[in-house]
Amino acid sequence: MVKHNNVVPNGHFKKHWQNYVKTWFNQPARKTRRRIARQKKAVKIFPRPTAGPLRPIVHGQTLKYNMKLRAGRGFSLEELKQVFPKKLAPTIGIAVDHRRRNRSLEGLQTNVQRLKTYKAKLVVFPRRARKFKAGDSAPEELATATQVQGSYMPIVREKPAVELVKVTDEMKSFNAYAKLRVERMNQRPCWGQNEEGCRG
Repeated sequence: MVKHNNVVPNGHFKKHWQNYVKTWFNQPARKTRRRIARQKKAVKIFPRPTAGPLRPIVHGQTLKYNMKLRAGRGFSLEELKQVFPKKLAPTIGIAVDHRRRNRSLEGLQTNVQRLKTYKAKLVVFPRRARKFKAGDSAPEELATATQVQGSYMPIVREKPAVELVKVTDEMKSFNAYAKLRVERMNQRPCWGQNEEGCRG
């Protein structure tokens, strides 16, 4: 936005305009190149999900963002202890962050439930074809398994339910401002108190 009493900008880009104007003619080709790179990566990491390892649900930092949920760096060791061994977790597509601490029981339970849901859906391929080990999925599951494209188990914030109430005459007659002022006055400390309470 223009500030102060200046001349209205009216650019005359005649001399060496290429030095002052940013062009973006490579955008369509770059879009194609990115798409091809994503396809190649998906083929390379098959049968793993294309979005990468599973991330925990965490709250944002600071007072401004702490009510919002987002994906964290990795699951804490305390969360993993209840579902997977910590050495196994990175090998089956789970991000681990050994520095994270669980400050609340609610957050811990949310992420443990997330891991349990992941475990129920998990299909583990053997490292070598036709050499099955303990923990690998059954051949029937392997035959029907497909690669997950895009975000896997996305973080969805629950919307609070709105309860509709009929407005009564008592609600209409209630003066919230006056009530707040009275309660505030009652809460205020009194200076020079005697046995009866506050002096007028």
